[in-house]
Amino acid sequence: MGVNLQEDIKPISYIKANAADMMKYVNNNKNSIIITQNGEAKAVLMDIESYQTMQNAFNLLRIIQLSEKDINAGRYKTSEEVFSNLKGKYLANGKNI
Repeated sequence: MGVNLQEDIKPISYIKANAADMMKYVNNNKNSIIITQNGEAKAVLMDIESYQTMQNAFNLLRIIQLSEKDINAGRYKTSEEVFSNLKGKYLANGKNI
């Protein structure tokens, strides 16, 4: 969702005075609130589900970054190598394919 400038940007004094209502707002609307102090954006208040989704996305991006580094360093196997290795282990355990 986009930022609603009238509803989603609040000074810290307003947040302090209306904390329960602000938490209810972010949980019901899934909109984050930008908290300002002295006219500058300083923090964000968001619901836990959105926060967890964001953290999960960052973790996936970290995994992709690590994978790219491994590929660039030549630390990878082709799919043919992986499946051949798995097939060998499967047959070594006396199982048919």
